[in-house]
Amino acid sequence: MLRFTVSRLLQAIVVVFAVFTLTFFMVRLAPGDPLATEKAIHPDVKRSLQERYHLDKSLPEQYALTLKSYFAGDLGPSMKHQGMWNAKIISDSWPVSLTIGLMALIIAVAIGIPAGVIAAVRRNTWVDNSAMSMALLGICLPGFVMGPLLIALFGIKLRWFNVGGWYEATDWVLPAATMGIIYAAYIARLTRGGMLEILNQDFIRTARAKGVPELKIVTHHALRGGLIPVVAYLGPALAGITTGSFIIETIYNLPGLGSHFVNAAVNKDYTLVLATTVLFATLLVFVNFFTDILVAWLNPKVRLT
Repeated sequence: MLRFTVSRLLQAIVVVFAVFTLTFFMVRLAPGDPLATEKAIHPDVKRSLQERYHLDKSLPEQYALTLKSYFAGDLGPSMKHQGMWNAKIISDSWPVSLTIGLMALIIAVAIGIPAGVIAAVRRNTWVDNSAMSMALLGICLPGFVMGPLLIALFGIKLRWFNVGGWYEATDWVLPAATMGIIYAAYIARLTRGGMLEILNQDFIRTARAKGVPELKIVTHHALRGGLIPVVAYLGPALAGITTGSFIIETIYNLPGLGSHFVNAAVNKDYTLVLATTVLFATLLVFVNFFTDILVAWLNPKVRLT
């Protein structure tokens, strides 16, 4: 297990470094001037800005300076948000995305796992068909459709929640429900598939032949193995939903990290694009790392691969 953990950790570090390198060179090789504005800039001012962002140096020198600052924990200043540092922008916006993402994940797990387990236990019945039909509906409805539907019902008709903004303690409910329902549909289908595979194993038939209660078979014998596909899926899902969804944040007018990331790419804010991309990559890689460890604990065969 130690060898497996060290191997996965080294792979994670290499992937983050590769993402940093590729992103750095890709944003700088993209066409356009990151310092261009609608108004003409005085040559002295532009020269000063180039020196501040190291744009007056060669590309290898820029890369070395940026890598050094990242190792020191300095994400640098934003090119478009004057006077703002990227770390400050991320620290102000990420809590919004993190709150919505964690709540969405709780909703997804609370709905998806029980629905998948019940569908597997009652397979090929109306319960199974109903649960999987609802899951298919959740998968087919994208966020830009689900969001307005929830806004129309709970925000406009019933007036239970605000239709947008980040002002009250309950403003996370509708965006989290929008993402949570979609992810719950995937989790339900994965749970059903994993549970069906385990429930068809010989040791389950043996347990039933010995008269073990069905509830104990499901909770003590089948659930651990049946949730392996779900655990593997929750790794990238957790990283994705906690770093923000641009579509959801746009629909609900939220000051989250996802909107900053897209706007930085559109505005050619090199430093903010790099900072957010490295954050996304680090979260995704290390959440997947811990997911691999958990899957290896649930299924010892994985350690041999």
